[in-house]
Amino acid sequence: MKFAVLVAILAENLEEKAIDVARKAGAGGVTILDARGIGGKEKKTFFGLTYEGSQSALVFVLEKKLSLAVMKALRDELDLKSHSHGVVFTVPLEHIAGIDLSQVERFEERIKDDI
Repeated sequence: MKFAVLVAILAENLEEKAIDVARKAGAGGVTILDARGIGGKEKKTFFGLTYEGSQSALVFVLEKKLSLAVMKALRDELDLKSHSHGVVFTVPLEHIAGIDLSQVERFEERIKDDI
């Protein structure tokens, strides 16, 4: 079974919506990291302090085929094609240990349904 890591780096105010969208698309657990980013454009400063805004990095370990479905759902529901609210990408996962067996069983059921 092939797995992928899906990473969604989004504005913090989109975190809950992104998790809901991902779960509806079939994702299970998620690791949530607080993040900061520096974009290509200069940020506004106020009394010498630069405001960069808060971001969340959502990390999902998913079956490869499911990762594409979740990525597309996030792209469409969060309107990432036309607005720069964040970025979503997948990375192939070669080795994994410690994954929840119930998640593996769900992946196996999806594969059986596809066959």
